[in-house]
Amino acid sequence: MFRIAALYHFTRFADPAALKPALLDLCLSAHVTGSLLLAHEGINGTIAGPVEGIETVLAHIRSLPGCADLEWKEASSDHPPFGKMKVRLKKEIVTMGQPDVDPKARVGHYVDPEDWNDLIRAEDVAVIDTRNDYEVAIGTFEGAIDPETESFRDFPAWWEANKERFHNKRVAMFCTGGIRCEKSTNYLLSQGVEDVYHLKGGILRYLEETPVEDSSWQGECFVFDNRVSVGHGLVEGPHELCHGCRHPILPEDRSRPEFELGVSCHNCIDVTSEADKTRFRERQKQMRLAQARAEG
Repeated sequence: MFRIAALYHFTRFADPAALKPALLDLCLSAHVTGSLLLAHEGINGTIAGPVEGIETVLAHIRSLPGCADLEWKEASSDHPPFGKMKVRLKKEIVTMGQPDVDPKARVGHYVDPEDWNDLIRAEDVAVIDTRNDYEVAIGTFEGAIDPETESFRDFPAWWEANKERFHNKRVAMFCTGGIRCEKSTNYLLSQGVEDVYHLKGGILRYLEETPVEDSSWQGECFVFDNRVSVGHGLVEGPHELCHGCRHPILPEDRSRPEFELGVSCHNCIDVTSEADKTRFRERQKQMRLAQARAEG
């Protein structure tokens, strides 16, 4: 059994590059895989491995400057969710492209999962899903507005074009684990929106703590590891990933004419170029050859 820990923490790292070598070495020695992002604004990522390894890495992260109160969400998997370990340096731990946004200064009101349903069902509340379009496509809260953004960087422009729709409304926002809402609520507050709320711990905590019979969630929640999607109780969902576009598909989508393993699906058949598809086919061929060598 593999322990999975999804985490983020906003703090000020004076020199994130100096933190990378020790963090990566520790993950490798602890047999922990996954991806961690380091930036001047903090740390973000998901890791998986044996219980002891995860605890060792989390203890190290808590020892970093300003990270003593780090929180994370745990899950488990019967198979390794990641193939290798990456620690990368980024300008932002979640890219919004708004240099003045500072979650350490001010964010919206946190709403615990047990209070979320009452809030989003109120007539004066507009509920906004801050995730990308392909994530929203497989599941969201009932009544939520989908901005149809391809990336989180697109959210400020969407808000500017649609803000009049939310005049005299309280705004409730949610995302997978909470990190995007730390930035989006700070952004809306800076834009003059007075009553801004966000789901504490994100969809993952809601699905973990809310009984199915009391849930306002519809569908599955996309996650950024080999599980692809999870449902209530964080049970692994039915989705798999198209390796042509990295979008979630269902097992039955494999029988559609647009599907080619490792190359395309109905979401991307008309989006990627023939040169892309040729490259994907070569990648798939090399993967098959590597697997054959390993089995031989």
